[in-house]
Amino acid sequence: MRILVDADACPVKEEIYKVAFRHGTGVAIVSNSHLRVPAHPQIERIVVSDAFDAADDWIAAAAGPRTIVVTADILLADRCLKAGAAVLAPNGRPFTTNMIGSAIATRAIMADLRAGGDIIGGPPAFSKADRSRFLSALDEQIVRLMRTAARG
Repeated sequence: MRILVDADACPVKEEIYKVAFRHGTGVAIVSNSHLRVPAHPQIERIVVSDAFDAADDWIAAAAGPRTIVVTADILLADRCLKAGAAVLAPNGRPFTTNMIGSAIATRAIMADLRAGGDIIGGPPAFSKADRSRFLSALDEQIVRLMRTAARG
């Protein structure tokens, strides 16, 4: 089992390390530039090229049924769900196959509005409640994958 992190703008890397260490789970921190990560055998730093979507492409290729992907990128979440991975947003909300289509549609509508010159607000500020929700959700996903692996 491994946690794949879309790390360039991820606000919960410390929380990921904390939960991963507790469960003995490997973590791959994937970014376009060198990021500081703890020197620990469970953590792997992956620095990809600065090409458009290089980090997303690496994560999508590595995603599968025994991985948890942490990303706020809806299109990457869709690719990883199709590969069988569990996907969490940094605010702790899971991406699911049941909701990803509407999330992609909303993303497209918002992009069209921005392209048309409409001034629209961004997502709400990241909060302590988001951080707490993420910790709980990540822990639940790891436990669920461990149980699935134990069954066969």
